[in-house]
Amino acid sequence: MSQAKPDIIFLMTDQQRWDCIGTFNEHIHTPNLDRLASEGITFREAVCQSPMCAPSRSSMMMGYYPSQLGVRTNYGGLFEEDKLPSEPLPALMQRAGYQTAGFGKTHWNHGEGVDEPSTRGFEVRAIGLSRQSGHYEQGATMMGDSHPEALEAYHQETKDFGGGEENVNGYTGLTSQIPMNQHRDGWVAEQALQFLEEGIDPERPLFFYLSFLKPHAGFNVPREFEELYKLEDIPDIPQPPWEDEPSTHLAASDDLNRNSRAAYLDKKRVWEKRSPEERRRTTLRYWANCSWLDHYFGQALEKLEKRGRLDHALIVFVSDHGEMLGERQYRFTKYNLYDSSVRVPLILAGTYIPPDKRGTMDRRPAELVDLVPTLMRAAGLAANPMLPGVDLLGNLRHRGTFCEFHGKGVTAPHSAPAYMWRTAEWKLILYIEGSVAESASRVHETRGELYHLTADPHEWTNLYEEQQHASIREQLKTELLMHLAVSWAKGPFFYDRGGTKPLES
Repeated sequence: MSQAKPDIIFLMTDQQRWDCIGTFNEHIHTPNLDRLASEGITFREAVCQSPMCAPSRSSMMMGYYPSQLGVRTNYGGLFEEDKLPSEPLPALMQRAGYQTAGFGKTHWNHGEGVDEPSTRGFEVRAIGLSRQSGHYEQGATMMGDSHPEALEAYHQETKDFGGGEENVNGYTGLTSQIPMNQHRDGWVAEQALQFLEEGIDPERPLFFYLSFLKPHAGFNVPREFEELYKLEDIPDIPQPPWEDEPSTHLAASDDLNRNSRAAYLDKKRVWEKRSPEERRRTTLRYWANCSWLDHYFGQALEKLEKRGRLDHALIVFVSDHGEMLGERQYRFTKYNLYDSSVRVPLILAGTYIPPDKRGTMDRRPAELVDLVPTLMRAAGLAANPMLPGVDLLGNLRHRGTFCEFHGKGVTAPHSAPAYMWRTAEWKLILYIEGSVAESASRVHETRGELYHLTADPHEWTNLYEEQQHASIREQLKTELLMHLAVSWAKGPFFYDRGGTKPLES
């Protein structure tokens, strides 16, 4: 096999906070991810492009911002394969000559009205859900088909956790009583390890994608990973000095989506009555989920190393968005533009990383849309000049990072857009209250939030109306406007007599 192209190992979790790896939190046990960080580049300021699964993942895998794709909430998706605005990452890797093997969650949301949804470039595919879950992909091995009793055992253990396993019981969690391989992530890990033992094509470079469903709630955690932690070592979640969310984009979202607000208040009523020890147990179980997945990543990396597939490799670790975990008066899940939701852990490691960059912390802006350009270059593909992202291993980097929020969807209309522009020191959020339907006539009602992140990391003090910060507010507004203008000007569709050449110089 030619060693010109590195094997690409893509490791992913769901809803893992940026600060929930040992590199950033001395209390958390993630030795395998910490080793990657010590041997690679950790992107401290990395953000997702939408604080929820489907738009974040579609954006990351297609290389465009959610509004460019039209996938803005968890109830959106790109359904027509012949009308995709760009090649998905697995298809790009396949075109570059890679064997493409995908294990676990993609959340394409592309099964609506489609009998055999595409794998979008994966040649080998295994998904830890049932065929009826809405996540089936053509030819995929499904847990519900191969191990229905195990999947049923998992569903029985979590039957009181509610939709998405995100109700009070899901976040309270429990010590799991079922074997690890009867968990969906355990089954996915076993499928991946079996492939690494038996299924690698020795004639081609490998694109290996391993993506888990947790640490997303629910928190039914194997005992051995709970026992890594002690309650007395778990810090309390800091709370703001106000009882109700002030005038913010999150308050505006609550006003538009009453069901979402009701779900929040259900948790708040329970959590504010709980003892500090009970509240800490939720944090402990979330951290234990992170440690459990780290254990599986370690097994996969060990198997890859034994097979010689780390000798010339680029390893990615990332999550799709964060988790509030009880902040801002007992908020859980994501669905807002605050750092605990939008910042993500992002590590690039492996022998492909230049020696002088290994073990470094990159504090420059980084986004999930940067992964497609980065991996395209590593795979030897020509850059797509229409994409808004940049190669994270190159010299070009954006001035700040962008994220967008359009509400939760299904039970309410899409919110008028809320846009974030973030630097290491400052964050600007612009939003309009109400739905998007008539918002174009109300742009004069635009409201804002401005946070000095170095002095106010919890984002409790909104400086948007403060005159002494007017110059930084207007500078960030200008940067946000022009960043979007430049991004929108290039793609996802660009027709010119010269093709894309006008974008390439």
